[in-house]
Amino acid sequence: MRQARDCRDVAGVPWQLGIPAAIGAGFLLLPLLALVVRAPWRSLPTHLGAPIVRDALRLSLVCASSAAAAAVVLGVPLAWVLSRPGWRGVGILRALVTVPLVLPPVVGGVALLKALGRNGILGHWLDAALGVTLPFTTAGVVVAETFVAMPFLVLAMEGAFRGIDPGLEEAATTLGASRWQIFTRVTLPSVVPGLIAGTVLAWARALGEFGATITFAGNSPGRTTTMPIAVYLAMESDPDAAVALALVLLAVAVGILIALRGRWLDTP
Repeated sequence: MRQARDCRDVAGVPWQLGIPAAIGAGFLLLPLLALVVRAPWRSLPTHLGAPIVRDALRLSLVCASSAAAAAVVLGVPLAWVLSRPGWRGVGILRALVTVPLVLPPVVGGVALLKALGRNGILGHWLDAALGVTLPFTTAGVVVAETFVAMPFLVLAMEGAFRGIDPGLEEAATTLGASRWQIFTRVTLPSVVPGLIAGTVLAWARALGEFGATITFAGNSPGRTTTMPIAVYLAMESDPDAAVALALVLLAVAVGILIALRGRWLDTP
């Protein structure tokens, strides 16, 4: 069986599969290559040193990191609940919490406004009782990024939780450990690679978020203008600056995928 698998791996690729595969790879890689080739390399330091770029980069890093942290705090318990078998409604809940993965980001921003805006279901109470306003603030950026990024962490962590040997938790139970002790001392240490991978994926998704952010938080330089929004705005006035910003986001994305492939996703 092993020998047959090796023969399959080294066999030639049929042209019926090779041609569309090559076209598909070219379709995905050509735009990225064009971005690198047509980049204004000589003026790149000047563009990246502009105050608006530095502010956008700083804001993006702070907000993406905050969103990733919020995703961990809220998403890890949610993923654990979804991974527990034997209760009704888990399939429906899983489908609902992963909707932001396929929901158009602008629609997500509108939904956030209806929920957390000043006239929203929860936002009205936050404004009236606590004086807290989220839309068009830096906190609103974090909320929007968390909304679109947390499902990535939830899916990664649910798979990690399901991969734990049930015997480990059962053994801890027989030794008298409480459910919280089992989670903190047995379950969570067993899923650290999945937690790292899910957190990094959530951080990367938050860093690149555009639609929900600009809809819910708007565009205020230094407060809500993140890197993707700065790229969009720069395309109208300074295309070279937009390309320079896009290169930074591309470099971050490629670096994260390489790191995950080599260390945590265990892909050969």
